[in-house]
This record gives sequence, C-alpha cells and structure tokens, in this order.
Amino acid sequence: MSRSAVIIGSGISGLTAALYLLKAGYKVRIYEQGPEVGGVTASLCVQGYTWDLGQLVVEGFGPGEQVGLVLEELGLCERIELMREDRAYVFPDFQLWKPATYAGPFWRRDRLAEIFPDEREGLARYYRFYLRMMEVMTLARFAERASGASAWLFKIGVAAKLLPLLPKRNWTARQMMDHFFRSKRLQAVFTSILADFVVSPSRFPGLALPAVNPETAFDNRVPLELSRWGRQPSYHYVRGGVGALTRVMREEIEAAGGSIYTATPVRKIIVERGAFRGLLVGEGEGEEIEADLALASGGACESLVELAGREHFDDAFLSMVDQLPLMESVFMVHLGIDFDPSAYQKQATCYYYGTYDIEQAVEDLERGRYHEGRDGFVVYLPSAHSPEMAPAGYHAVTVYTVAPNELEDGSWSTRREEFADKLLAAAERAIPDLRKRTTIRVILTPEDFKRRTHLAHHSFGGVAPVLGKSGVPHITPIRGLWFIGAQSESGAGMNNVMHGVWRTIKRIKAARGSEAKRRLR
Repeated sequence: MSRSAVIIGSGISGLTAALYLLKAGYKVRIYEQGPEVGGVTASLCVQGYTWDLGQLVVEGFGPGEQVGLVLEELGLCERIELMREDRAYVFPDFQLWKPATYAGPFWRRDRLAEIFPDEREGLARYYRFYLRMMEVMTLARFAERASGASAWLFKIGVAAKLLPLLPKRNWTARQMMDHFFRSKRLQAVFTSILADFVVSPSRFPGLALPAVNPETAFDNRVPLELSRWGRQPSYHYVRGGVGALTRVMREEIEAAGGSIYTATPVRKIIVERGAFRGLLVGEGEGEEIEADLALASGGACESLVELAGREHFDDAFLSMVDQLPLMESVFMVHLGIDFDPSAYQKQATCYYYGTYDIEQAVEDLERGRYHEGRDGFVVYLPSAHSPEMAPAGYHAVTVYTVAPNELEDGSWSTRREEFADKLLAAAERAIPDLRKRTTIRVILTPEDFKRRTHLAHHSFGGVAPVLGKSGVPHITPIRGLWFIGAQSESGAGMNNVMHGVWRTIKRIKAARGSEAKRRLR
C-alpha cells in the first residue's frame, strides 16, 4: 500500500524531495503559498527577458559531484544543459581575470605572488593547506556515499588528513588569514566572498576557506583532479538560467503523478500525540489534508514552528530555531540593454569590490547600514551564456549586492528607485551607459524577497556559516515531520540544499524500513 507525503514549499529543496519520494512510491502533494513554482530558484520573465533571482554560476553539478549525483539519480541529466564556467574578481587597485592563455591550475597563486612579492612563502603554505582540505572534502564525500568497509576506510583517510590541522579546528577565517598573510589586501582575496554570506572573517570557520575559494571557480580550464584523493568542485551555468531546472523538475513531478498547488498557503501543521497527521491548507475555513509524512522547507520559524505550534517542540529545538544565524538580504536590479556589455566585462560574472575591510562591511550590513554599492556589487550577464534570455539584439543584465533586511534609515519601498540609481552608477564604472541604454528595469528589494519567500527576515542564502553554529536539524521532535532547505542543517547553496534532501530521504527510508521490521516481529 503506497504512502502519502506532503511538502511545504516548492523551492529547490521541495522539488528535489518530491522527485525522490515519488521514486520511492509515495503519493506526493506540494503546497506553495506563492503564485509560481520555484521560490528564489524560479526565473523572472518580462518582455522577452529572463533573469535569475541572483548570480547563479552553480557549484557541484558535474558528474560524481553532490548535485550531479542527485540529478543522475532523478533522471534529469539529459533534460538540462550545463555549461562549465567561472567568475572574476576586481578589487580597488588590482584585478583577477583569467588569462587569455591558460597558465596552469595555480595561476592565481602565481599572479598574487607578482602583486604581493613579500607574501610568496605565505602563498605557498596556503596552497598546501588548500590541497589538504580539498582532499579532506573529497574523502568525506566518498565516505558518505560508500557503505561497509569502504566507508570506514574513507573516514580513516579523512581523519588522517585532518590530524595535522586539529590545532586549527576552532580558528576563524581571520585567524587563518593572519597565519598565512600579513597584507590585509591579500587576505581580502580569500575573505571577500564572505560578504556574500554576510559573515565576518572573525566568525567564519577558518578550515572552510578553501571550500569557498576553489580555483575552479575562477577558470573553467583548471582540471578538477588535484591529486589521487583531491578533487575540486566544478561550476556551471544552466542553459536558459537556473529557472530552466525548476521547470524541468515540475514537469517530471507532474508526469510521475505528483501534484503541485500554487497560491495555496499552508495554515497549520496538524499534530496529534507528538506525531504529524496532516495539513490545513487554503483560504477561509481551509481544507484538511491527511498524509503519512511531511517535509517543510523555507523558514524554520515560519514554515515549521509557527505552523505546528511551539508547544510541540522541546526547548533545545526551539533554542536552535530562535538563535539561528541568518544571512542578510539582497538588493537587485535587472536590466534589459541595447548593447553588448561583454566588450567591458569579459566573463559573465564578475565581483567588484570597493573595500578590503570585509569585517567592517559586514558589521555595517548587520546594523542596517546599506552601502549603496560602494563596498561592492556583482554584475551578471545571463544572456552572455544563454542568448535566448534576451530578445535578439539585446542583452540581459543583473546588478546586485548584499543588503540589510531592514534599513537603519528609511524604508526599501520609499528608497528603491534612489538606491537603484546609485547601484547602477557604481556599476557604470565597469560598464558605461547602463542607465542611458536601458530598455527595461526591474527592481527587487529585501521587502520584495520577503513577500516572495514568506520570511519575516529575508535571508538570501539561508543559514549563515558561522563557526560553532549550524542550521536546524532535518529530523524534528514531531514524528513524521522533517525540515529541509537553506535554513536546515544542510546549509546554504543549491549544492548543499539538494544534497541535504538526499540525506534526509535516505534517513526517511531507513526509518520506514525499521518501522516495517518492528511490525513483522
């Protein structure tokens, strides 16, 4: 007899969970409070332009990688086209574009040694550390997918590689950078990406720095294999934007008999005697939907605790939810323009930084102080890799930057046009005439994202990667109710979220198997 499952939210975690559960024989229904499927992984389509809701050169989609394995298991590989790509960095007084002629897997190290000749020894030591951590992460991935003796051998390999680093296990990124480099400008090369997470170097785990600075992210010609046990992640664009993936997933869910209900808010998670029993959905009096299993995605507070009721969770679990470290939001301007911006920006994605003081920049954001583009921004050119994302002869552009969820001075609704002009003025230092040659402009503020995601505090990436902190566990104190998504223990990023769903489904299957065995006794 087939079992039934309900999923709250149709973001990438909800869609991934639905496909896995359908393959496992469940009857699946997804409830989405918004008018469309996909959440922040959906596309925005206006007047022939298509934009993603962010810069989405995505990690781990290659064969054998975290998402690559998920796509293979779900039978999606043939339905989406991936293009391996990279990004560039521009700092106030130097730039890191990939060279026209390939200069080897560590050309960035060599280029940085030219810019910072007094730091050659520190760069050599950092890259030895980088190689070791890539091997640790590779062995850990192998261990998670393996079983029996093989899994134990991989775990032993992880322990052996980590042993020399044990004294640094509680180091922050700031401590790690001080250990390798004297120059604050050089340190910013490796810590500037932390601004994306709105986490200061003094709070980010030092051992995780290589994970957010893989050399493959900066040159698609760099081989993924570093050593026998060291593999770097690949980075890709999805042809047509990442929204193309969510559209394919929706089609696969519906073809497999799953149901997706948009514009249908979940009003209550029904709990009886400590176990999940169903959902109350829809407007007015609503409709009760019974099911054997539920997976909530989105906000840990909004989609889980508030819907089920705090009385059903223990103090330890509630404390994790209440103290969840969340990222800040994003301010985004989508443009259609009538000229080719690749004459000014050679790669589809470039990070432009205006400061080397990442610590202060993050502190300002957390206090509600918006930098108006002065501290940095990203320019993403989706039609550079997928020309169909703009009308013929035109180009799609996204300019965005991290921003406070709430402003210290004024509101996003009253200042949106002012801030859009200032952000584009900053971007015009890289790509001239953006405003003058704009055919369409779409502004998305943190308030817009809060409405789209149904979050009281819009966290662009989800749980912030803070040393000693983690997201909310997948398994909840309510039997039959699970939590997935970017605020869960899987962490932020599409690769982590989709991999986290795989881990959750594995645990659900194990729990179902144990239950079946108990019934046979």
